[in-house]
Amino acid sequence: MSSRDETLSIFALGGLNEVGKNMYCIQYSDDIIVIDCGNKFPDESLLGIDLIIPDVAFLEENKDNVKALIVTHGHEDHIGGIPYLLKKINIPVFATRFTLGLIELKLEEHKLLRETKLIEIDSDAKLTIGEFIVEFFKVNHSIPDCLGVLFRTSQGNIVHTGDFKFDLTPVNEQYSDIHKMARIGAEGVLLLLSESTNAERSGGTPSEKMVGEQVMEAFIKAEQKVILSTFASNINRVQQVVDAARRTNRKLVLLGRSMINVVEVAIERGYLHVPEGMLIEPNEINEFPPEQVAILCTGSQGEPLAALSRLSTGNFRGVEVLAGDTVILAAGPIPGNEKAVSKIVDNLFALGAHVIYGSGKGMHVSGHGYQEDLKLMLTLMKPKYFIPIHGEYRMLHQHRLLAESVGVAQGATFILKNGEVVDIEHSLARQTRRIHAGDTYVDGVGVGDVGDIVLRDRKQLSEDGMLVIVLTMSKGDKKLLSGPDTITRGFVYVRDSEELLNEMKRLIEKTLKDLKKSGKNQWSTVKQTIKKTISDFLYARTKRRPMVLPIIIEI
Repeated sequence: MSSRDETLSIFALGGLNEVGKNMYCIQYSDDIIVIDCGNKFPDESLLGIDLIIPDVAFLEENKDNVKALIVTHGHEDHIGGIPYLLKKINIPVFATRFTLGLIELKLEEHKLLRETKLIEIDSDAKLTIGEFIVEFFKVNHSIPDCLGVLFRTSQGNIVHTGDFKFDLTPVNEQYSDIHKMARIGAEGVLLLLSESTNAERSGGTPSEKMVGEQVMEAFIKAEQKVILSTFASNINRVQQVVDAARRTNRKLVLLGRSMINVVEVAIERGYLHVPEGMLIEPNEINEFPPEQVAILCTGSQGEPLAALSRLSTGNFRGVEVLAGDTVILAAGPIPGNEKAVSKIVDNLFALGAHVIYGSGKGMHVSGHGYQEDLKLMLTLMKPKYFIPIHGEYRMLHQHRLLAESVGVAQGATFILKNGEVVDIEHSLARQTRRIHAGDTYVDGVGVGDVGDIVLRDRKQLSEDGMLVIVLTMSKGDKKLLSGPDTITRGFVYVRDSEELLNEMKRLIEKTLKDLKKSGKNQWSTVKQTIKKTISDFLYARTKRRPMVLPIIIEI
């Protein structure tokens, strides 16, 4: 580690003023380490977009300085963008055993596994990466093998908590390393970056063991099949479902690609223990009485193509939800997904199922710390400076208030946007500059080729439809030989709008004559004039703005 008094810089390319696509960077003496590289899923305004990942243009420009990617845990919002980053910058990836298993699935899908250097770490690892000495500590979350990260520099110690809560009775017995956190705090923490997802929720986060008790009770009471949907990555919850199935003498069926893949990784690497012979295939369900079958599936967030949604509409081949079956939604809806989840619940009730869902049923607890958890982390670390991360603005603001309530000085907290940089010199922090940061859209196999203009066109098409005007014109004297012919999609029904379309055709013919008289015969001018004239005419008559596409065929 250098003894030079270099500038230490911290910034995020994702994860600030948003929940999802986490990506944080720390730079010292030109060396850059990236922490996490996630994705997030689009809302309904991003038509046709599959994923949103961080824009890594800054890292591409400084690719020779980027030394490593450290991954705190295996959730999609922390690993989902890794293949797209590695296609641009081939750097070593450091992660725990289970997290590496999930990353390998993604890299194999993108055909990157052979050329990527994956390095397994644990909470006892100590790394020297460029100008940094990096150490780790265990934290609880809703997925196994989660780490917080300590960066030692000559400026001071920087701590990134990862996602965490303090569960004193963890199902997998992976206890938070509170003593190690206290020792780090006693040494002195110059800057703490701590997650803020539940900064608005008072109290402490309930233990995952509470869910296991409720799941067991539901399995015992169920008279027919039990169908439980949860996040595939929540292996602790999956283990509790396995335990409940074992106690009630049920076979277990896995539905959904991500559930099957994650469970396979967890079993192979020793994080999930399933009795031999318990797992059966979907086509074997009818070989057992309903009271001897349990189904574990994806789709708790209302995803239309996921297993639970297809079950609720009777579209999962070979598997049915029957009257009297028990369906459990063991996950809270992410904000924005409530409507889709409600629709699935309605469908399940219509099929005659007994549905257990919603808060208060004890079937879900958060993996993110409530206010008391966040205050405990702040108290253990005792940072001089604080950056709340992983949350929308109101969450970051509330986390700042919590920090001040336990002793962080007013003015020592930085609420940042993606791209804003905190520079530390002589152990003094300030925020005066920013770098480029933004979103990259993944649409099918295209990455970054869909921008605001394309999305605007999609929005226009979805709202007001399209009108194609076909003009057959002579190449020499620019006369209209045939047409104008019109094709509409999503704008008006032709048979009911003949008068409007005839009036529009007459306006096109008049526009062409006026253009010819004024000598404006270039095809580009003709197209632009017709497009503007017809757009204005249609808006005046219908108050709609369809996409108008003039096409000229030269003869």
